Amino acid sequence: MKVTSYLFLASLFCLLACQVKQKEIHYGEDHCEFCQMTIVDKQHAAQLVTKKGKAHSFDAIECMIHYTKGINTSTVGLFLAGNYKVSENLINAKESYFIISENIPSPMGAFLSAVPTKAEAEAIVQEKGGAIYTWEELLVHLLANE
Repeated sequence: MKVTSYLFLASLFCLLACQVKQKEIHYGEDHCEFCQMTIVDKQHAAQLVTKKGKAHSFDAIECMIHYTKGINTSTVGLFLAGNYKVSENLINAKESYFIISENIPSPMGAFLSAVPTKAEAEAIVQEKGGAIYTWEELLVHLLANE
């Protein structure tokens, strides 16, 4: 009976530990997986979570994108980006809209921000200027210019 209980608990622990979901970022303490800078800007932070549940945090969305060049992206379960309008709230990057505007500084100088809807992106571009990208368009834009 004890063996069955231990096996059950071990299985439950592994299942909970491997969940593909956002992990907490300790702002001011955690370091960017790509550039090693301390993550402080909540509006521009990003996180990649593998299908096994391991989270990699970044100080900027562009760091996460550059990091993907060195990994097999089929192992990634979730790409998250900081919500420019609601800091501390990471959003699904693949479903988000990205703004590159020189009037919105970001930690690594790419002037890159994310919002969850196209309407929000359009309103920001109307006010601040810039260009709007989907996730796929952003990948092409950033990685093609290297």
